[in-house]
Amino acid sequence: MTSAMLTLAQELKQLMLREPRWTVAAAESLTSGHVQALIGSVSGASNYFRGGITAYSLEQKATHLTVDRAEARAVNCVSGKIAEQMARGVAQKFGTTWGVATTGYAEPSPADGVAAPFAWLGFYGLIAGNEILFSKRFECEAMSRVDVQQRVAQEAVRQLVDCVRKAR
Repeated sequence: MTSAMLTLAQELKQLMLREPRWTVAAAESLTSGHVQALIGSVSGASNYFRGGITAYSLEQKATHLTVDRAEARAVNCVSGKIAEQMARGVAQKFGTTWGVATTGYAEPSPADGVAAPFAWLGFYGLIAGNEILFSKRFECEAMSRVDVQQRVAQEAVRQLVDCVRKAR
């Protein structure tokens, strides 16, 4: 893990442990647990990181993250709206203030019309009764599968830090 990644995780820790204390959970598909590993990489992460779910299949996303089956089927589980549903679903399942989610393609998929890897990042927060819900697309041209997974995880945590900072 690079020092830039650790710095992100440390900044997230500082933000989450301010009063009022906030918590976070992660829902991952294409990143295969890399977001959870990054968030949990700092000492004391158990004070705000409640856990996560890695769900590759539509069935698991629907069952564990309350993703809409019909909508997910129509987009092969890859869209901003699906990422948002995953983020909300994981936050609700773990009872956290924040949820972060990743879905996308870690490598080209000609059968799905995907020429280059990309991801959708989803973010959900419930702050003082107000919902924050949004998604962002992240492009990953000319990277290997593992590089895509690591880069998307880093970007997801970076965006989460930005979001939490703004909410504070």
